[in-house]
Parts: sequence; C-alpha cells; structure tokens
Amino acid sequence: MKIKIEINGLNYTTDLDSGVDISCAISNSGRSLNAYFIPDPVFQTFRMGSFVGNVSEGGACNCETLTFNPHGNGTHTEGVGHISPGKISVNQCLKKYFFAARLVSITPEKLENGDSLITVSQIKSLLGNSKGFQALIIRTLPNSDNKLYARYSGFNPCYLEPEATRVIEEYGIDHLLIDLPSVDKEEDGGLLEAHKRFWTYPENPRMNATITELIYVPNSAADGFYLLNLQVAAIESDASPSRPVIFPLLQI
Repeated sequence: MKIKIEINGLNYTTDLDSGVDISCAISNSGRSLNAYFIPDPVFQTFRMGSFVGNVSEGGACNCETLTFNPHGNGTHTEGVGHISPGKISVNQCLKKYFFAARLVSITPEKLENGDSLITVSQIKSLLGNSKGFQALIIRTLPNSDNKLYARYSGFNPCYLEPEATRVIEEYGIDHLLIDLPSVDKEEDGGLLEAHKRFWTYPENPRMNATITELIYVPNSAADGFYLLNLQVAAIESDASPSRPVIFPLLQI
C-alpha cells in the first residue's frame, strides 16, 4: 500500500508495507533487555479458583499477568513527567502519531575516563542546516542485534553530552529516539541534565516532546528521511512501552 504525503511543501511517497519496526520487545524469553538493575519481566499464568489461564495446562484460554518496568525492560517512550513532580502521563505528551524523521548513525567519542558519549559537535556536524523534520533517530555504531538483548546495568553505557540535547531541541525536534538506555549517564548523581535540556525543564517544560530509549535500528535501514509512526500503550504513567515503526520517504 503506497501513499503520497506532503511535508513542508514537498511531496513524498512511501510504501506502508515497507515499515521497519525499531522496537525491542519486553520478553520473558531468558534473553531479555535490561538496564538500571531493574528486575527482568515476569509473565505469570493467572489463576483464580478452578480457572487456569494456560491452555497447555487445560485452560480454555491463555491469560497472563505481566510485571515489568518500561524504563529498563524494553523500548519505551517518556514525557516530561519523567522528571517533574506530580502526575504527567506520557499520553498527555503524545497527541500526534506520525512525524517526519531523520535517521543518523553516530560513532560515539571515547573520553580519557573511559566514558562513551555523543557530543554537541557530532550532532551539529550530522544535522548541519537540516530542517523540516520533527523526530531524530540516533543509531550508535557499531550496531548489531545484540542491542535487542543487551544487559546494560552497571556497565556505564554510552550517553549524550547534555548540551547536545539542547542543540537537538533548538533544531525544532520534538521527538528523540535513541538505542541507548538513557540520554544521560547511568550514574550522574540524579542530575539528568540531558533530559532537562531537551525538555527545557523547569523554566519552560515542553509538554509535547518525548524521548524514546532502548530502540534498535537494523543495519538494513539506511540513514536518511523517514515517516515515523510512534505509538505508546494506553498506560497512564510517565513512560510507556512503545513500538516505533519507520517508513522510507522518497521525494517525488
């Protein structure tokens, strides 16, 4: 199914059958993604009285109770409620679901202290004078499907230089997607500066902006311009499991 769409006065086409799912599933397969020492997901058969929610055990249907934390168990999208007091659901921050997106690949820089990070200069160099897109998708290099099952906890994974997220915000980008556990360093003393600069918090919180973490973009998806479909589960929390799907855009 092909469609034609107009973005900033330019016409594009995309094939809706060519979508690339860039999410990492929440799974109890034994090879589950993990960050921030959050316990692995638990999938339990629901039992009540004579009812058994498991067909293999003689039940009429399968019915599982799931226990997980979106921040450390799979791809998730969060809004400013992640760092602000009070209850601000990510559903309040994501009111549209299709965006013009730019996919870029970045080899993080290594610091003398061993940290790996994405810098302001890298962001500026890659984006240049680019305009007209609302979402930025960052794929770190090297890239492999190990990111689907990575165990990040305690390994000080790559993060973004805080000023880099301010620059991204200044490009007019409302939705940032990364294949890292967080835009901030694993242990930063609770500063969360990269989150705060992207959301311009607390001086002018951006209610319509989101950060999506723990994605995986396969190598088959080339850097370039995409139509992004970003959907979250209808869970009223600061973050929710999400399944971003990208569709290559061709200008016509």
